[in-house]
Amino acid sequence: MHIVFHGQNAASFSEGFARLVPQTAQIHVLPDMLITPADRQTYAEADVIVGIRTDRDLPRLEKLQLFHVPGAGYDAVDLGALPASAVVCNCFGHEQAIAEYVMAALLARHVPLADADRKLREADWAYWAGSLERIHDELAEKTIGFLGYGHIGKAIAARAKAFEMKVHVANRSAVAVSSIVDRSFPLDDLRDFWPSADFVVVSVPLTAETTGIVNAEAFAAMRSSAVVVNVGRGPTIDERALYDALKTNRIAGAIIDTWYSYPSSQHPNVLPSTLPFHTLANIVMTPHMSGWTLGTIRRRQKTIADNIRCRVDGKPCVNVVRSALT
Repeated sequence: MHIVFHGQNAASFSEGFARLVPQTAQIHVLPDMLITPADRQTYAEADVIVGIRTDRDLPRLEKLQLFHVPGAGYDAVDLGALPASAVVCNCFGHEQAIAEYVMAALLARHVPLADADRKLREADWAYWAGSLERIHDELAEKTIGFLGYGHIGKAIAARAKAFEMKVHVANRSAVAVSSIVDRSFPLDDLRDFWPSADFVVVSVPLTAETTGIVNAEAFAAMRSSAVVVNVGRGPTIDERALYDALKTNRIAGAIIDTWYSYPSSQHPNVLPSTLPFHTLANIVMTPHMSGWTLGTIRRRQKTIADNIRCRVDGKPCVNVVRSALT
C-alpha cells in the first residue's frame, strides 16, 4: 500500500504515522508542487492520498482507493478529478482546540490579566477592587449565539454553559431546546437571531448559501455591544460589511481567525484582507490558528489511519464526503 502525504499541510500529519498503519505500508511525503517526474509518478501510484486539494493538473490517479482531507474543509478538492474507485473523507477533531481558543478570546475581553499585570509593574493599580471606576466584566449571564451548530458550535456551547452563559443557536436543521441550548432559530430566517446575542460565533461551512450570510443587514440588527467571532470560513462574513461595522463602531468588536487573503509560495507575507483591518483597535486578528494544536493532529491522524484500515478491510469509513462510485 502506497500512502502519499501531499503538500506542506498534509505533511504535518505524517510524523509518527507509520506506527498507526500496517507495517507493509509505504509512506511518501511530497511537496505541494510536483515538479520532478519521480514525484509525479509516486503521486500517480498512490493507493491513499492525504491532502487538502486536488485538481485536473495533477497526475491521473489509477489506483486510488482513499482520498483523505486532513481537515474539515474540502472546498479545494475537485471531486470530479478523482477516480470512481476512491472514497473521499475529511476530519474533525479540531473542535476542542477551537472551543478553547474562543473561550480564551472571550475571557480576555472580560478579565484583563495582561493589562493589569503591565500596569501594576508600573505601580498603576488600575483594576484595584473597591471602586466602580476600576470594575471589569464577566461572562456569566451573557448570551452567546452560534451561527451553525456542528462539531465546533457544540464544543464551545458546552464550555460556555460551564461559565453560566445563555446559548442561542441558528442552524440549518432544527435544534431542540435543551440543558445546553436556551433558544433556537432557523438558518433561513435570522432576523430575531442577530439582536439576541452578546457574542455571535460563526462556524457554518462555506457554501453558496452561506457566503456573505453575515452581511450589512446582520450587523445593523446586532446589539451595539456585540462581538463577532469567525472560526469557520472568512467569506461567510461579508468583508466590506465587517470592516464598516468595526470602523463605525456599529458593533463593539470582532475576533477573526479565518480570512479573505492567504499567503502563497510567491507571496508568503500578506495581510489577510485588502481592507485595513490591521489599523482598527476593536478587532483581534489571528492567522487561522484556532484549531491547530498537537491534540488536533493526534486526533486527525487516528481518524485517517482508522479509515485506511477500514478501506483495506472493506468496512465503511467515517466522515465520508463521497463514496466510491464503482
